[in-house]
Amino acid sequence: MDGLIERLEAMLAQGQDNLLLRFSLGKAYAEREAYGTAIPHLRAALAFDPGYSVAWKWLGKAQQGQGDLAGARASWQAGVDAAQARGDQQVVKELQVFLKRLDRAQHM
Repeated sequence: MDGLIERLEAMLAQGQDNLLLRFSLGKAYAEREAYGTAIPHLRAALAFDPGYSVAWKWLGKAQQGQGDLAGARASWQAGVDAAQARGDQQVVKELQVFLKRLDRAQHM
């Protein structure tokens, strides 16, 4: 494990638990392809704020990394809905690209 994950895990172990901590842990694990470890942290982040579209993005990436394409699609669609509700067009566009790529990959 690298220093970032160790520091974040230590904060969690000390009883700190919030949206940003869980999101940061989930994203860090997903970036290292530790998808099974990332997913519970990303779900915990979304429990704090289901409208946090970037967490939906990373949850979808982790699910895709595990081969759960239906889960990835559902997460990315939830992220699109959350981003649209907040007016975050950049995240909407990004997630729509992910969904289109998923569609293309499934039809090949």
